[in-house]
Amino acid sequence: MVENIKKITITKMDNCITLFKHHLSTLCITRASPSILNSIYINYFGKKVQLCKVSSIAIENFNTLKINLFDISLKNDVEKAIKNSELNLNPISIGSAIKIVLPILTEERRKHYIKLAKSVAEQGRVCVRNIRRNANDRIKCILKDKLISHDIERRLQHDIQNITNNFIKKINQILEKKEQDLINI
Repeated sequence: MVENIKKITITKMDNCITLFKHHLSTLCITRASPSILNSIYINYFGKKVQLCKVSSIAIENFNTLKINLFDISLKNDVEKAIKNSELNLNPISIGSAIKIVLPILTEERRKHYIKLAKSVAEQGRVCVRNIRRNANDRIKCILKDKLISHDIERRLQHDIQNITNNFIKKINQILEKKEQDLINI
């Protein structure tokens, strides 16, 4: 049971790292990629739906994306969602399609992306810390039920803290690499 808590904690923290990497992959906008728009959601029949679920997104050239909507009535909502996103993109309406020309990375834009990357990293750290808190709560419940001793409880909390520190260190390393990539592009 005790080892199970550690395994579950590690698995959940791995999922946080995977999600963190996924969010970072949408930040570096140097070449057109449909994954850039993965963070765009629109209201579709009262539900928040990812843009890629209601459209086809194609790469037109190295810095241009073309969005073909399955339902043309969503065009204004999609344009508004793209404009209001943190990506600072400007959609261009051409007939039934929407084009997005990715701007050249200026120093100001790079700083903006680094700021966004730090924000995403902090969200990742919070996710890891919440998992640590949940694991410690489970350990305390097991102690309360007298299934483990105080010594085992302290050792487990120490192990969970070490696991947490390792995952936060991974997040910091990934963030540092991303910052260097953004600076050196």
